Amino acid sequence: MTPSSTPFSRATRCFRGSRDRPLITPRHHKPGEDNRGLLTVLISLLTLTTFVGLFVFRSLDDNRLTSWWWTFAGTDIFSVFLVLTAGIVAAYAVSRISFPRRGRAAMLFVASFAAAALFWGEPEVIIDAARYFMQAKHLELYGPGYFFGEWGKGVAAWTDLPLVPFLQGLVLTLFGETRIAVQGFTTLLFSATVALTYLIGRTLWDEITGAGAGALLLAMPYLLTQPPLMLVDVPTMFFLTLAVYATIKGVRDGGAFFLAAAPVAITLALLSKYSTWVMLSVVPVIFLVHLDLGRRTVLRRAAIISLGALLLAGAAVSMKAGVFADQIKLLWSYQVPGLARWGESHASTFLFQIHPFVTGAAIFSIFAAVAKRDVKYAIIGWMLFLIMALGIRRARYALVTFPMLALMAAYGLRRIADGKTRRFIISCAVVSSLVTAHFGFLPFLKGTSAVNLMRAGEYLDSLDVEKAEVITLPRTRSIINPAIAVPILDLFTGKQILHQGNLEPPARNLIETSPLRFTWEFKTPPYFAPGPEIPGDDTALVVIASRAGQPLPPRIAQRLAGYRLSKEFAVTDKVFKFKTIVGVYLLP
Repeated sequence: MTPSSTPFSRATRCFRGSRDRPLITPRHHKPGEDNRGLLTVLISLLTLTTFVGLFVFRSLDDNRLTSWWWTFAGTDIFSVFLVLTAGIVAAYAVSRISFPRRGRAAMLFVASFAAAALFWGEPEVIIDAARYFMQAKHLELYGPGYFFGEWGKGVAAWTDLPLVPFLQGLVLTLFGETRIAVQGFTTLLFSATVALTYLIGRTLWDEITGAGAGALLLAMPYLLTQPPLMLVDVPTMFFLTLAVYATIKGVRDGGAFFLAAAPVAITLALLSKYSTWVMLSVVPVIFLVHLDLGRRTVLRRAAIISLGALLLAGAAVSMKAGVFADQIKLLWSYQVPGLARWGESHASTFLFQIHPFVTGAAIFSIFAAVAKRDVKYAIIGWMLFLIMALGIRRARYALVTFPMLALMAAYGLRRIADGKTRRFIISCAVVSSLVTAHFGFLPFLKGTSAVNLMRAGEYLDSLDVEKAEVITLPRTRSIINPAIAVPILDLFTGKQILHQGNLEPPARNLIETSPLRFTWEFKTPPYFAPGPEIPGDDTALVVIASRAGQPLPPRIAQRLAGYRLSKEFAVTDKVFKFKTIVGVYLLP
């Protein structure tokens, strides 16, 4: 066997894009098929061993929500392994298809929406959802004028910016107070982000990079669990990605539309979440990268975009300057120091919560871009550089940069000359992510005590009552204010919720630096206030306890006199200290 025909050299030709041919080519045998077959086997084995490796070393995953240490505890891993094996076969079939260029954005949009919709059955496992729902409900009940007038005062804002709760409130106004309407809205923004990621890759490089990047956003199991939740992270990711795309198009192509759209998109991103204020430093990078298109032209377009964004954002901020100033002070004194205490390891985020194929390809892409001296790469690499430089070590805070990570990975995989091999790697990463999220993360999330609020809300809707008076028992193990569960219960039911907050907060020094401090600064909104009338047959009593069998204080026991326990929802987990055990009481 000659050196040029060793198995290793044949296997590497797909990556080099070599034009070498075998010395003997059998009839009906296409050149490169042996190489591709060998690579297919190697990639399949690597996909399986990667999953097994992550499972074996799952104790290294310190994610605070979907750690593999928790999500795969007690799981029949052999069954999941078999499902993954079947998924690899499906990935192979998909990789054989060369999809037409026309309609790729729409195809990615539909596929990503369907993938995210698989997780709509998960409960609201992050209590921050209570804040956003309360803000959105103010708009639903009292209108946009009240929302903007009282935002930061009657509408408690904590460190939240107004755009996303405003949009969520519009959704509740238009489609009714149903969680599925908000889930559909957030999932649409997630799918739009996938399409925008494709468009950015296509604009900066080519179709292959764009399509690969869009697909690789589905290779992040943590991200797949986020669109069903009533949070601001996925909408913020959309607006930040929109700002990047609109700015790139405005600088490259000019034209009235994109030169006007870019400042609007930047302003929307600024009003979504404070983390985008740092990430939007990518805008000057976009300007600098495109100077080779003509310094005078680019500087003129950059000036138009910058001035427009400055005027729009300045006008928005000036309307609530005092509120913004107070929030920034709170962020600087409380949240910035807290980042070091609330962190997760990069190994957790970039190996367990994002498929290692994505991370590996992204790392390789850095060397590929440096070798090519590709200055456009700075656009997609900038945000991840900030994540590392600023020491941001939590998946939720890094989530807005995931489209850029997908672009980096697609850029690296673009170096693989053989399209079928490249598509197979991407398909295996996506399939592995879907299997991990659907058979690991989702059952775990459904098994937390947060599901009790969802099931109790659904049960209330089945009862012939108009109102539900909610009573929260004192906390036991967790430092969280139990009253924060009331808005989440309200999200899951169409009944009118009545509640009076009356629990004593813990000592200030115990919650001063806690990430859950906001729960004790929660004020019962006016729409929960009970009226002067005495609850009657049309009212159910709902008791939210911190643990099963928690004793009732005498005052509450007296309030329940004459009522019977109709149903109790007592799913518990061994991971989270905060528990929500829900009992629904009715008159006989």
